[in-house]
Amino acid sequence: MSATEQLQKRFDAVLMPNYGTPPVALVRGEGCRVVDADGRSYLDLIAGIAVSSLGHGHPALVKAVSEQTARLAHTSNLFLHEREVELAEKLVEKIGAPARVFLANSGTEANEAALKLVRRAAGPERTYYVSTVAGFHGRTSGSLAITGKPAIRDPFGPFGMDVRFVPHGDAAALREAVTDQCVAVFVEPVQGEAGVVPAAEGYLAAVREICDATGAAFVLDEIQSGIGRTGRWFAHQAEGVLPDVLTLAKGLGGGLPIGACVGLGRYGTVFAKGDHGSTFGGNPVAAAAALAVIDTIEREGLLDSVTELGELLAAEIAAIDHPLLAGVRGVGLWRGIQLTAPVSGHVQARAADAGFLVNAVTPDVVRIAPPLVITREEILEFTGALPDVLAAAARDAEEDARR
Repeated sequence: MSATEQLQKRFDAVLMPNYGTPPVALVRGEGCRVVDADGRSYLDLIAGIAVSSLGHGHPALVKAVSEQTARLAHTSNLFLHEREVELAEKLVEKIGAPARVFLANSGTEANEAALKLVRRAAGPERTYYVSTVAGFHGRTSGSLAITGKPAIRDPFGPFGMDVRFVPHGDAAALREAVTDQCVAVFVEPVQGEAGVVPAAEGYLAAVREICDATGAAFVLDEIQSGIGRTGRWFAHQAEGVLPDVLTLAKGLGGGLPIGACVGLGRYGTVFAKGDHGSTFGGNPVAAAAALAVIDTIEREGLLDSVTELGELLAAEIAAIDHPLLAGVRGVGLWRGIQLTAPVSGHVQARAADAGFLVNAVTPDVVRIAPPLVITREEILEFTGALPDVLAAAARDAEEDARR
């Protein structure tokens, strides 16, 4: 039995089965490379689901976390510390508008905070929320209520919230759904879990206009898209549109668990003392990690690099001629490889066999979201191997069909 199989056996014996049994057991990483329990190396093209912004073992992240852990690891919200203040200042600076920040531990928690925030601001006369079909906002009861994926939502209802779903990117449908009874509109600039699906240009501006006309709050979930993933600090900056509430997580901590709910303008002061809280939220180590991520993105000019390398990645994939490849979509270093058949699981497995970690995010889309520090050479290494990966996946699918 291999070392990976031994770990899988131990995993199955003591962990709940909600993730299935992961096929790869990782033990260490450096840069954009990771190594499994049997010593095999992979190019990491998913970065812990768009989390490991600086890759693995980045000196700036290691230094920040090590020094902060040695100095002060936790305070709770009964006391303040400079790292949380500094991080909030940085986020407000990058947003470029008056705002205040609530720090949490995850994207789901950031969205839960946003739900309470807009509910508090709306008053009792507003009774329902609007979200998008196929959108994803988390798995706790509140965030799941606004998640438009029936397969993961329906088994856990009812939710005690009236949520109405409209197609993502459809401004006309949104305009019809949002009235002066609506508490808030929750949208993603790009639907990550639906297969990296960007909204059409102008959609966020339309959401802003609709919310302004009705008084509903505009909540923008940038948990996957934020902190450089699209080549900007936040995806909404491409349209020059500001939401009322912005939620962040994933890439913000570079691997450390952190989330942020940012209230802009009047939404920054809705919560009164005691309205919300988190024991671990904004803890010094996670805040130090987030500061290291932001500082490194600035210092190394990674926003420009993300744009340039994202375009290279998309162009190289689009140039491949294979019957299984339908196209590529997305923005920056966040791309969905579209397939002509529901065989993304085979592509993911064959990519791992070839030394590349990717994500079968939907049956016919493979998600690519590498560390922001990936190099041109590493991208070309993957795109050069992709035709053979697709060919092997196609053979696997043919074998399945014969069975």
